[in-house]
Amino acid sequence: MKPGKRRDKYPPFVALTREMLKNPAWRSGLSGSSKVLYVHLKHKFTGQNNGEICLHYSEMEDFMAPATISKAFRELEAKEWIAVERRVGGKYRFTTYYRLTGKYDSIISRFKL
Repeated sequence: MKPGKRRDKYPPFVALTREMLKNPAWRSGLSGSSKVLYVHLKHKFTGQNNGEICLHYSEMEDFMAPATISKAFRELEAKEWIAVERRVGGKYRFTTYYRLTGKYDSIISRFKL
């Protein structure tokens, strides 16, 4: 390998720390659908795009029903795992941009929020 070239050893992944997984807010504070939704939101987090993360219902429809997606988003927002940054669009269809709060997740809190 040439000097100065970075070699990726691992494929892309979503980091869920042991600290977060042992946290009571994760273990018993969230429903299963909210946990799945959080992992998918965190999958879209790159370290520089917090506040610009959008997850469309069509991306989640293989995993859960639209009503369940709505409940999971509301639960994550109510329990301060995510925050709505802004909504863009019309009366019936709009895109919502989310921010991961980092309240319970030390990985997110290391980045500039």
